[in-house]
Amino acid sequence: MAAQAQDTAMAPAAAASTAARPAALADFDAYVDATRKQFDVPGIAVAIVKDGKVVLEMGSGVRKLGDPAKVDAHTRFAIASNTKAFTAASLAILADENKLDMNDRVVDRLPWFQMSDPYVTREMRVRDLLAHRSGLSLGAGDLLYWPATSYTTKEVVERLRYVPLTNSFRAEYAYDNILFAVAGLVIEQVSGKPWADFVRERIFQPLGMGESITSAPDHINPGDDTAIGHAKFDFKDLKPVEPMSWNNNPSAGGIYSSVHDLSKWMNMQLAGGVYTDAAGKQQRLFSAARQKEMWSLITPIRINEPSVPELKAATPNFSGYGEGWFVSDYRGHKLVWHTGGWPGMVSRLTMVPDLHLGVVVLTNQESGAAFQAVTMRALDAFMDAPKTDWIAAYAAQVKKAEGNADDSMKKHEAARMKGAKPSLPLDGYVGTYRDPWYGDVKVAKQGGKLVMSFTKTAQLTGTLDPWQHDTFIAHWNDRSLNGDAFVNFELDPDGKVREVRMEPVSPLTDFSFDFQDLRLTPAK
Repeated sequence: MAAQAQDTAMAPAAAASTAARPAALADFDAYVDATRKQFDVPGIAVAIVKDGKVVLEMGSGVRKLGDPAKVDAHTRFAIASNTKAFTAASLAILADENKLDMNDRVVDRLPWFQMSDPYVTREMRVRDLLAHRSGLSLGAGDLLYWPATSYTTKEVVERLRYVPLTNSFRAEYAYDNILFAVAGLVIEQVSGKPWADFVRERIFQPLGMGESITSAPDHINPGDDTAIGHAKFDFKDLKPVEPMSWNNNPSAGGIYSSVHDLSKWMNMQLAGGVYTDAAGKQQRLFSAARQKEMWSLITPIRINEPSVPELKAATPNFSGYGEGWFVSDYRGHKLVWHTGGWPGMVSRLTMVPDLHLGVVVLTNQESGAAFQAVTMRALDAFMDAPKTDWIAAYAAQVKKAEGNADDSMKKHEAARMKGAKPSLPLDGYVGTYRDPWYGDVKVAKQGGKLVMSFTKTAQLTGTLDPWQHDTFIAHWNDRSLNGDAFVNFELDPDGKVREVRMEPVSPLTDFSFDFQDLRLTPAK
C-alpha cells in the first residue's frame, strides 16, 4: 500500500497543545546527542507528553550515515513490536462493539487454527494471543517471517501446528511474535477487513496519525523523511542495512511511525481511550474498561538481578505482560511500556499513568542501551529523582554483554578439537533437509565448499565452514544479520545424515533466529 495515499486521505486530529519543559530537562537535547554518540547511533527521535500536552518532540543526528538529512520529529522509523499495542487496541475496539469477546476460543473464530497440542488448540482464547503464555519457547516460529520469507500470513499460522511447545500452557512467560499473526487474522475475520486497513481506518485516521504506515516500505526514496536502519556488521562495523519488507506478520511488528504521531497515540492512551477530533470534539477509541484490561498484568515475568550494579535503581519490584503491553514499576510508579526491534532500528515507548506522562524513543541503530538511557533520563526528570548517569550505566551493561559473548566464543574454541576434519566427504552432507514447521533447507556443494540456503528466506544463504567433526558454522552472506549458527550433522550407523541441528554461535544474536527449534531431516 502506498504511504502517500494513506497520508493524504488522513483527516488531521486537533493539534495538541504544548507545555514548557521542566528545568530538569534543560540539557536534554545535549544529553540525547551524547547518548547517540556513546552508542554509535546515527539518529534518535524523542517525544514526551505530560497531562495531555506535548512537552517536546525532537530529533538528533541523521537519517542515514553519509547523508546530511537530519532526523526530526516527523521522521518515520520502524516501531517493530510497539505495533503489538495497536493490534491489542484493534481487538479492544471490536470487543467494545460486541463483535468478539476476549475470552472467545480462537478455534471459534478461525476453525482451522491448530497448535501442536490439541488441548492448547481447544483452550487458546483471544486474550492468550496477546499475553506470551502459550507454552511456545522464546521467539518460536520467528524464522517463518524473520528475516523476510515468501510465506503468506495464513501459511505462517497454518504451520503453527508443527512448532513445538516447550512448556505448559499458561505456565510462564516466553515472548513470541507468531501468535500476533493469529490475532491479526482474528481481526480480519471479525471485521471483514485486513489488519492493515483496520488499523489505518480505526486508529490512524481518527487520531490524525498521518505520518504512520501499516507496512514496511519496500524501498525508501532519497526525499522520504524515513530513517534508514544501521547495524554493526559482524558486531563491529556500523553500516546501513537494506529496508526489510515484512508483510506476513505485520500485526506483530509492521508499523512505521514518527514520534509526532506517537505523541497522539500516547495522549489517547493516557486519557483512557479518549482523544479530540479535528472538530475539537472529544471522542473515544475504546472504553476505559478495555484499557484497564490491556494494562493489567496477565503473565508474571521473573525478575533477575541487574547485569551490572549501575542498573540497580532501574530494577523493578514487579514485572509482567498484559495485552500487548509490558507492565512494571519504577520509583514507586506503575509503568506501561513496550520495546521494538527491527533490522537496524530499535525503540521504546513508555507511559506512567499516574503522572499522565509518556516518553517515546526511536533509533536507527540496534542499540537498546541508547533508548534505555534516554527513557530513564526523561522519567527521572518528572519524578524528582536523583541525577543518575544512565549513559555510563548502560555503557557498563553493553561492555559486560560483549565480554560475555567473547567468553562464550573462547569456551567454544577451547572445546574445539583442532584439526578435526569432517568424517564424510563434503558430498555426503549435500541434500535437501526438511523441518516440519519451517520447510526445506538445502545444502549444496559450490566451488569446493558447502553452501546452506533456507528455501523460503533469501537472506539466509551462506557458506558452511568446517568447525570440528560433523559440525560446521554457517556464515551468512549478509553480514548485517549477526546470526551465524553452528550446524551439526548427526550420522546414522551407516554414515548417512540422520538429522541436522542448529544453534546461534553468539549469545548476542537476536532471539528471533530460533535455529535451535529446527529439527531438519533428509527430505524423502
